[in-house]
Amino acid sequence: MSLPPHIQQHPQRVALHNEVHARPPEALTAPLAISHLAMACDATEREASRQHLATLLRDHHLAPPDAASTHLRTDVGLFRLRWELHTEFVSWTFTRALEPEAIGEADLPTAAAVVPQEWLAALPGRCFSALHLSVLPTAGQEEPEARVRRLFHEDSLVASQVADGYGEVYTDFAIHADGFSHMLVLIGSLSQRRLGRLVQRLLEIETYRMAALLGLPVAREAAAVLSVVDRELASLAESIRVASREDEPELLDRLTRLAGQVESQYALTHSRFSASAAYFELVDKRIQDIAESRLAGLQTIAEFMERRLTPARSTCDWVARRQDALSQRVSRISNLLRTRVEIEQQQSSQALLTTMNQRQDLQLKLQSTVEGLSVAAISYYIVGLLGYVAKGATKLGWPLSAESTTAMAIPVVLVSVWWSLRRMHHRIVGGNHH
Repeated sequence: MSLPPHIQQHPQRVALHNEVHARPPEALTAPLAISHLAMACDATEREASRQHLATLLRDHHLAPPDAASTHLRTDVGLFRLRWELHTEFVSWTFTRALEPEAIGEADLPTAAAVVPQEWLAALPGRCFSALHLSVLPTAGQEEPEARVRRLFHEDSLVASQVADGYGEVYTDFAIHADGFSHMLVLIGSLSQRRLGRLVQRLLEIETYRMAALLGLPVAREAAAVLSVVDRELASLAESIRVASREDEPELLDRLTRLAGQVESQYALTHSRFSASAAYFELVDKRIQDIAESRLAGLQTIAEFMERRLTPARSTCDWVARRQDALSQRVSRISNLLRTRVEIEQQQSSQALLTTMNQRQDLQLKLQSTVEGLSVAAISYYIVGLLGYVAKGATKLGWPLSAESTTAMAIPVVLVSVWWSLRRMHHRIVGGNHH
């Protein structure tokens, strides 16, 4: 029964569903040679890798990948190609079947040898992982020890049984004269699908190991910067402890620049450390997936990774934690200096308010003095006007003399003017308080 047509589909449903089946392992048959390269690419180089792939396919009359493809598997004549577009890098895997007579050669053939060399040399990006992996059947072969001695450095040899004992892996995790690392896989009665999964896990272990280690140089550079910042922060904290008020602007400027340096360093390295942590976890998971067990007298891949990768992983984790700790210390010292400045500002504000209160009291006293003078002045003018009125009234029959009338009016005028000014003053002060 099909999905009813009226049900609206989520736009990402098909893409998310297919993600579960993305990059499946191929069914492989021994003997074969595999060459694997991982190229670190930025956004421009990632698109250039797609175009570079299209060029190879066009030269072999094959359809180019579409613009949304992130992986492709195809048969290109003498070899098979697997192209994968990852977040930070692009991987190229070339596979060729080996003829039985080629197995006995001292130097095993490689898949990269049958790839167009000019095209291969022009791969976009910067190679950080290159591996030749040979898969040979155990039946009918020379003693493994003889071949292993020819292919690998004995002092750094790593080997183990894998796939629950159905295969053996040998490598030295070293870059040989041809610029590639080498790995030899000897298999017994292992199915094609399971061999494909085993080979893919081994290629991913090498690729993710190198991708994880990309964080180590960044961690070392960051550690040197953080040591300088740490000393500067300690000096700054001591300066803040003994500083006077005049020193605070300079201290604030130093602290601001130091905080900017810490945050800038954090922004530059955080994504790299996060990516390295994720790659370290993938390496651990892929080692578990190959189900290895010990070969007598030899260290396993898990033991090698534990001993060699743990210091690098610890360094990246330590630098990341130190960055966080420094950022928190800068924040605490910033809060300390800010609190000190705020307290001094409050003290300055309190002193300013005290001065303002003193000035206000003085203004009130001056105002009272001015009000007294104003009462006298206004009363003087009013009494003068009343004197003119009294002189006119005397001529019109007012029984009292002008001088007597003026004298009696003086107390009344003084009280009236004083009361009027006080009432006006209370109205103004009361309005300001509201």
